[in-house]
Amino acid sequence: MSAWEGLLAEYEEHLRADRGLSEHTVRAYLGDLRDLAAHAPDPRRVTLAALRSWLAGMASGGVASATVQRRVACIRGFFGWARREGFVDADPAARLQAPKRGRRLPKVITRSAVDEVMEAAAARLADADDPVAARDLAIVELLYSSGLRVSELVGIGTADVDLDGRVVRVMGKGGKERVVPIGVPAARAVDAWLARRPEIATEKSPDRLFLGARGGPLDPRVARRVVHGATAAAGPGAEIGPHGLRHAMATHLLDGGADLRSVQEMLGHASVGTTQVYTHVSSERLREAFRQAHPRA
Repeated sequence: MSAWEGLLAEYEEHLRADRGLSEHTVRAYLGDLRDLAAHAPDPRRVTLAALRSWLAGMASGGVASATVQRRVACIRGFFGWARREGFVDADPAARLQAPKRGRRLPKVITRSAVDEVMEAAAARLADADDPVAARDLAIVELLYSSGLRVSELVGIGTADVDLDGRVVRVMGKGGKERVVPIGVPAARAVDAWLARRPEIATEKSPDRLFLGARGGPLDPRVARRVVHGATAAAGPGAEIGPHGLRHAMATHLLDGGADLRSVQEMLGHASVGTTQVYTHVSSERLREAFRQAHPRA
């Protein structure tokens, strides 16, 4: 592993400074590379055959195909960088192919289930009447309204929200900024939270829209727990995480007639191909409705 350490330190700096990747992605990539280091001790002598052997071991060990795909992307990116920077003489991953995987459609809750989620969160606020409950309702409403990622949500500053124009400015993957519209219920929930925010904020609080219960920055794990708790309160089968609300927002927009490019822009997808999975979700829902309702289906 010692032969890898200096190289991994250089690559980590590249991932953070040059590519602007999130902390979660950087950790995942470094973990993948350390796993390879255990299989191939000298990064300068790694061969295509060794990489294929490493992948084969994952497949036989039952590693999920999505994980294998990510590791292939990670390794190709790493050796491409190492070759360009002169750390290795050749790129052994240039011809490395990831195994194909079937398309798995995301779980999407219905519009009526979303309504139940929001009603349950509002009822909790009415019962508790505390600033954390107001914050939680704003989190759930904003995530569904805007389709934000959790990493984007926790990074929003108070100045990034324009409630009059009903838009929010977010910093997405790769440091790309975008402006996303939000609906009336989300704007109202955020406005109500902002009125209660001073009850939590301290002199040391960051200038973030959402805060933790003690006034610090909101932890992404807390945001996920908030969403899971709010959706679970809506009844069996409704519980999803923040990404589930993102899926629901995109699918419901397309169901309502929004065009694919607009949804791509709102979600912050670099490629429209990533957004197209939601057209498959909508098509599947249409086929299911046809099968259930048409007398000659």
